[in-house]
Amino acid sequence: MAHHFDRKTEQTDLLARLARVSPARREKLIAEYRVRSEAAFAPATLRNYRMIVRLFTQWCEDNGFSATPPIDPQTVATWVDAMGGQLSVNTIETRLWGIAELHRSNFLPSPTTHRLVTLAVKGVKRKYGVTQRQAPPLGKKEILKAIEKLGNTRRDLRDKALLWIATDSWCRASEIVRFCVRDLIRQDDGTSLLFVSHSKTDQFGEGAYAYLSAEGTRAVIEWVDLAGLRSDEPMITKSQKGGTRTPLDPATISRILRRCTGRKDVSAHSTRVGGVHDAFRIGCDLSSIMVAGRWTSPEMPARYGRRILASQSAAAKVSDYYTGKN
Repeated sequence: MAHHFDRKTEQTDLLARLARVSPARREKLIAEYRVRSEAAFAPATLRNYRMIVRLFTQWCEDNGFSATPPIDPQTVATWVDAMGGQLSVNTIETRLWGIAELHRSNFLPSPTTHRLVTLAVKGVKRKYGVTQRQAPPLGKKEILKAIEKLGNTRRDLRDKALLWIATDSWCRASEIVRFCVRDLIRQDDGTSLLFVSHSKTDQFGEGAYAYLSAEGTRAVIEWVDLAGLRSDEPMITKSQKGGTRTPLDPATISRILRRCTGRKDVSAHSTRVGGVHDAFRIGCDLSSIMVAGRWTSPEMPARYGRRILASQSAAAKVSDYYTGKN
């Protein structure tokens, strides 16, 4: 009879075999796993994992549970209940990933797949919903107004370059801070391409390209020339003369956008959402929007554009037709 591969069965068999190895051999495997994890995971992923373990450990201490693997599925299910209504479902699932990884790193079966835990997650979804809070949109028109208000100080020129990159490229903050001067690729018509070496969805560096307008290109070049940045140095860095030429923290991008626009509700992701809104307003199709934002699935840009799409739906067009607006 042919053998059909079953990943869960294979994992169970592997864990059963590992459970029978000597303690010394097991400790070596655990140590090697940790070393390989450092090389395999992005620094941000590792920081998030450590934070999850720390928060879970503290919660266990506060509530009389054990945080030492193997962790009882009832404990994890109770933790999910406690997070319900306090955190988004996405965040809860990310934290469950951390607990699963904690067990994988110790070569133990994960309690997160236990039926008690999956039912707890379903219960949270049913009670509190799964709607994600979306970053408020920050469209091109508003960014251009903010750019017009900036002067010609070193900080203003740096901020102009940043604002143009954010509104033209639809890049995430983590991508913007990673740009080096050499990532600016000039084109004959005055525009440029920005080489996105790594991203949230491209951890292994396959690379992609983002657009930068002619105006944005001039702003970036003006800043680079003023700051005297070399090709291997960060494109967007501290504005102070003689300041350290190191990448900005992604959170700083959000602070600069709030300062320049005067809005306290926006973040670095707002220009990405705003770009999608602008594109739907002028009639761009979903496939071109996916290319611009380097999405591999239509789910996220469609989610960003839900409000705009509702205004452009068949229901809206029928209403406009019969009320004489068209």
